[in-house]
Amino acid sequence: MNENQQAAFIMSQVCCAMISMEGMKAANQQRLVRGESLAYSENDFSSLVSEFKVGWNDVIGYFKG
Repeated sequence: MNENQQAAFIMSQVCCAMISMEGMKAANQQRLVRGESLAYSENDFSSLVSEFKVGWNDVIGYFKG
């Protein structure tokens, strides 16, 4: 993969993480409206970085090969 392809891959992973995050936020909001406890905690949101491999070390690793 060249650098442009690597950057595109990273951005696609970031988009996937953001889509998941927005779904989690919506689920939490729905539960709040119904007076229920939250479905997702701060740890669940933080785990998206490792799940989609978009942390600092992951991104640097993509470019170092």
